[in-house]
Amino acid sequence: MMKNLLPIACVAFGLSISSISASAQNKNAIVLSVEDEQVTLADFEAVFRKNNRDTLVTAEALDEYMELFVNFKLKVREAREEGLDTATAFQRELEGYRKQLARPYLIDNDLLDELIKEAYDRRLEEVRASHILINLEPAASPEDTLKAWNRIMKLRDRIVAGEDFAAVCTGKGGSEDPSARENKGDLGYFTSFQMVYPFETAAYTTSIGEISMPVRSRFGYHIVKTVDRRPARGEVRVAHIMLRHPDGSKENPELEKESEAKAREIYKLLVQGGDFTELAMKHSQDNSTARNGGELPWFGTGKMVDTFEAASFALKNDGDISEPVRTGYGWHIIKRLEAKPVPSFEEMEADIRRKVSRDTRAEMTRNSFLRKLEKSYGVVANRKNLKPLLDAAAKDDSTFVDEYGIKLKSDKGLEKELFAIEGNTVTVGDFYRFLNEGNVKRRGFKAVDVVNSKFDEFVDAKLMAYEDSQLEAKHNEFRLLMNEYHDGILLFELTDRKVWSKAVRDSSGIEEFYQANKNLFMWKERASANVYTCANKKIAGEVEKMIRKGKTPVEIKEKINEASNLNVTIEENTWERGENALLDASKWSNAAITTHEANGQFVIIEIIEVIEPLPKGLDEARGVITAEYQNYLEREWINQLRKKYLYTVHYDVLHGLK
Repeated sequence: MMKNLLPIACVAFGLSISSISASAQNKNAIVLSVEDEQVTLADFEAVFRKNNRDTLVTAEALDEYMELFVNFKLKVREAREEGLDTATAFQRELEGYRKQLARPYLIDNDLLDELIKEAYDRRLEEVRASHILINLEPAASPEDTLKAWNRIMKLRDRIVAGEDFAAVCTGKGGSEDPSARENKGDLGYFTSFQMVYPFETAAYTTSIGEISMPVRSRFGYHIVKTVDRRPARGEVRVAHIMLRHPDGSKENPELEKESEAKAREIYKLLVQGGDFTELAMKHSQDNSTARNGGELPWFGTGKMVDTFEAASFALKNDGDISEPVRTGYGWHIIKRLEAKPVPSFEEMEADIRRKVSRDTRAEMTRNSFLRKLEKSYGVVANRKNLKPLLDAAAKDDSTFVDEYGIKLKSDKGLEKELFAIEGNTVTVGDFYRFLNEGNVKRRGFKAVDVVNSKFDEFVDAKLMAYEDSQLEAKHNEFRLLMNEYHDGILLFELTDRKVWSKAVRDSSGIEEFYQANKNLFMWKERASANVYTCANKKIAGEVEKMIRKGKTPVEIKEKINEASNLNVTIEENTWERGENALLDASKWSNAAITTHEANGQFVIIEIIEVIEPLPKGLDEARGVITAEYQNYLEREWINQLRKKYLYTVHYDVLHGLK
């Protein structure tokens, strides 16, 4: 199979390249040439150290690895000669990996670190907040946005002037959050990642009792009242016994009383020493947990209904049991199993990093990165040159209803520069084509506003594309990693064609290889034997007598196990030397009988036949034979490649790494 030389497509993203320690005067020295391709000492060292982290660097170790590296490079060269690197499937696969590998280089990592630390710090504190929401689509028009802003501000002004928050929330023209009617805007306690980020930030940055200014999320405009803060409670794991509210209990309170009475009866049994697990399995009506003794997964703030959560965290010690607690689902008796505080930053960092990458915070790191790029490249857009496009858009005096595309009567002005990135000029014509490439409709937006908005997107897209194109030049570790993926994918594809799949499909080739190499696939000395495991010495004696009388294993089992099926078990098989310790310790000759005492039992070994070493049949060892045939094909292939391509190892440079 393929040597574990370099990472290929299955390598985990983010594996860093070891730092390069080649001396400054040697890092660009050529250590290997394969035809017209040259490998520098620095690049070779990066790969060598990555794949030999614990290896002492000696001339022998370097020479051994170089042999593998030469084979690798020759295979990659062959893949290129066969045009595999120009195949659409290859390019698509490599581009997919590149997009993923490039992500950490195309964000503001300083801001990312700040957001990760901020999220953790917020995990140490839980905040309780109420809110009022006025719905607004993310792509709402300026007119609709202004209307929503004015509505939310009027509600805020009423509360600041002294009106009750809950009354304003649930009153006419109040909150458009569907849950407001039930909770009066109160969202309970929460921590980071449990609300959308703008809302979370408003709650954490507003003083207790104060009302925030309107904050925009993907749902619309919110005003937030921070009600309380408390130290984070961590997580708890509990078991519960639940009795559901009976059907019709709302109309018939007596049914509710019966349910409560049963819960209290079970609680009394627990107080008197009853087993919680047994009672949960017998009485709990939560079918998903009853069979497991009522056990629930770990949970923290905001994961359960408030009353259940409060009762669970109120239990002070492992093993404590609550009195019956009522929720909207029924009556619960809760037993605390375990509790743990908020983990350390080091323990949570990786998980928080993943969550930030999927959160709106990720867009913040991208936008911050773009603004830094804009500044570092000195990009200043000449919006005056947009006049032909803006004039054409202004003629559309209504709004975008369907797909919008500007059609100019002449090409005049399209050659003018809008901005440049390191000498790469972007013209009005480039933006004109961008506008007409896709769907840019904005229902309710004026055409001129859309052109200006799309221009901002265009500038960002050009900046990001240019920076992406410079990653290999700017970040050596990225260049090396992309080289590994490029070569690794090619190597995998070509080796599959030349070796792995070929060996599996080539039945005649395997047969020919097997016939020429039978002696490589030998059985050791084997014994066909019956192994009788007896419950005690007396039974072993009876079994041995029956064996010597010529009774078959079936006859022996039927007779000895009349009283109990545990008296004797019998295994009939053929074993090689080394496979069965008791068999190895027995006398190896035809019809030999040997008794052993092992682990309180008595084992009788009856050898039926000793089989001398002989070659395995093709079907008996097809997996091993196929693997050896693959190795054979690879050796032959490498020999051909070493004759086909000119390569040179510069050992004086190589041994400079010692």
